[in-house]
Amino acid sequence: MTLIELMIVAAILAVLAAMAWPSFQQAIQRSRRADAMAALGEIMQAQERWRANNPTFQSSLADLPGARGTSVDGHYALSLSDVDTAGRVYMALARVRSSSPQSGDSQCQALRVRIEGGNITYSSLSAGDAVNATPDPCWVR
Repeated sequence: MTLIELMIVAAILAVLAAMAWPSFQQAIQRSRRADAMAALGEIMQAQERWRANNPTFQSSLADLPGARGTSVDGHYALSLSDVDTAGRVYMALARVRSSSPQSGDSQCQALRVRIEGGNITYSSLSAGDAVNATPDPCWVR
């Protein structure tokens, strides 16, 4: 094998790697979203356990037994909002932490779960807090 042939093979490999890298990064970002989905599921379970013994949902993660402020892998910050006093509505939000490599996922900066009267609505926000279209690309598995 000559040096020219070796250079041609290296150039072909470099082009193939450059084409595959963005797809690989998107696959990694999609897999990290599972961290947020699992954390939101934990919040929903903790809220249901709380609601089984109390007349309303808990309005703060700090006061909710079994809930945490960040996802297990640390890619998302978790919060509760829109908790009504009648105990029928709340929204759990998982927002990408700026220190996480997931912050490059501009399409899915936040994943939300809204519970209202027993109905669950899944949605997400892209960069700039714009609500993603339906069907939501962030919740597709």
